[in-house]
Amino acid sequence: MQRLLIILMLASVAGFGQARPSVSKSGAPKKAAAATGATEPNKWPIISIQVEGNHHYTREQILAVAGLKTGQVAGKEEFDAARDRLVASGFFEMVAYRFDPAPGQNGEIGSFQVTEVEPAYPVRFEALGVSSTELEALLKSKDPLFSLGGLPPNKPVLDRYVVWLQEFLNTKGSTEKIAARVQPAASENFEIVFRPARNYPSVAQVTFEGNRAVPQNVLRDAISGVAVGVPYTESHFRELLDTAVRPVYEARGRLRVSFPKVRTEAAGDVEGLHVFVTVDEGESYELKKFEIAGPTPLRPEELLRAAKIPIGEMVNFDRINEGLEQMRKALLHAGYKDAKLTTSRSLDDENKTVDVAVHVEPGPLFLMGKLTIAGLDLDGEAEIRRIFGIKEGKPFDADYPDMFLKSVREQGLFDNLGDTKAGVTFTDNHTADVTLTFGGAKPQTKQRRGHGGF
Repeated sequence: MQRLLIILMLASVAGFGQARPSVSKSGAPKKAAAATGATEPNKWPIISIQVEGNHHYTREQILAVAGLKTGQVAGKEEFDAARDRLVASGFFEMVAYRFDPAPGQNGEIGSFQVTEVEPAYPVRFEALGVSSTELEALLKSKDPLFSLGGLPPNKPVLDRYVVWLQEFLNTKGSTEKIAARVQPAASENFEIVFRPARNYPSVAQVTFEGNRAVPQNVLRDAISGVAVGVPYTESHFRELLDTAVRPVYEARGRLRVSFPKVRTEAAGDVEGLHVFVTVDEGESYELKKFEIAGPTPLRPEELLRAAKIPIGEMVNFDRINEGLEQMRKALLHAGYKDAKLTTSRSLDDENKTVDVAVHVEPGPLFLMGKLTIAGLDLDGEAEIRRIFGIKEGKPFDADYPDMFLKSVREQGLFDNLGDTKAGVTFTDNHTADVTLTFGGAKPQTKQRRGHGGF
């Protein structure tokens, strides 16, 4: 499989990485400068370089590894070498390039097309005796593509980082061997952990002490799924408490919950550790304010009405998160499919109240583009176009096409209706082209009286 991938990559590059001389307005090739800075045959100054297909890594990171810069004189040889450096990094499944004449200039415009290795997992350092900030700075200085936000979990990449970390720790007087492990994270995903290579005892059981507001079984259920069976270090276990147990208390208004003490002992009946967690539950807080902070494309009162968050009651952050989802759907229905919402909180510890502010990042507004209908006769297609509720150029609701087809089926608008499918293509100019496919037996339009559309 790997050999096939390499062959496909080389084949695509062979047909894609060729260039031609920059051409003047008269159609004749431009002459290279005769004095200082003269270009070699088939090489020209790089005017700009683009990167396409990247998601986890920025253009600047990718070009730093590629080793090409604007102003540099380059041709096929230099672009081949840059492509090879990107492939060797281990971060990309495929790399191709092209360079074309820059319009009206004596130079070329280059571009790289990359396909990143998927998936990419977040990175954590554990029990290495050096701050994470220092280790992050080290790896970034060694590899411009390094990011705590995501790395491909393949062996060549991880082995390279282990060597760099090992060498650095040796300069600090540490002789302990380290390793990179892919392990479950609290978010039901995975993470890459750089840690000592020795085996850690795993968590076998967890008991909470000092809890009154939340029963023992509720707390155990919250932590067991993410902690039991996982190698134990106190720092990582405390992270799991924050991500898995703290939300249980925040749903009950206990915003100052803390875990002042964590201790372990050998589990009695199974191999592993019994972890004891002391809980300081704190007092319940009341929600005093829930408001929109900053600009929003919809009226603030419209978003707050969608959220339906009660004021003056004990705060429940599960309920607030549900309200944020309803706000996101309201923005989605208004054409903002990439909207993101975050919150900040201000606690009044004296009066035991909290103010919650919602920050909206709406993203671009998407408008309805072309509507394509497949599988219907002319009469059926005309009827669907008539009753489809979003007209071209209007804000596009990403939920609407599926809802529309569901309503068509529920209302029985066609006889012998087979499978239906809605497809949406979002374009770079922020329009949405919709294709509605009516499959199966060819439907015939029913006779209807007084149908007013969907």
